[in-house]
Amino acid sequence: MSGSPTRITAALPARYRARLMEIGREVDFAQGVRLFDEGDHADRFRILRSGTVTLDIRVPGSAPVVIESLGPGELVGWSWLFKPCIRHLGAEAMTPVRTHEFDAETVLMAMDADPAFGSAVGHWVGQVLADRLQATRIRLLDLYAPRGTGRSVL
Repeated sequence: MSGSPTRITAALPARYRARLMEIGREVDFAQGVRLFDEGDHADRFRILRSGTVTLDIRVPGSAPVVIESLGPGELVGWSWLFKPCIRHLGAEAMTPVRTHEFDAETVLMAMDADPAFGSAVGHWVGQVLADRLQATRIRLLDLYAPRGTGRSVL
């Protein structure tokens, strides 16, 4: 999936990737560490350098359901861009993970200062959001759709 339109290398032109990376810092997580939980305030986001992170959703009465697995170059966290900046999913390091971490306020100020940069980052995050919503829909259909009816429950 290295050509995935949501991976930073495919989604942002080199000049905007370089500008964004100047803002970030390297942060690592051990296997099994929760990066964030559904409902947390979203004041930062990460781009995976290596490892695997799963996104999950809480299901009352059971363990969180994994919606998607993310790998290198992918965005972990999009809620920072949309008020009230509350996480809609949880995230856990399934392997040791190396990331670039970004302070949302700093990135938002850079986006405001350079509208072309802001537009590129905003479009990238929007595409990630659209893809994540589709992945969530498919996963929930796999789990809860009536079998053999040809109808979805969503």
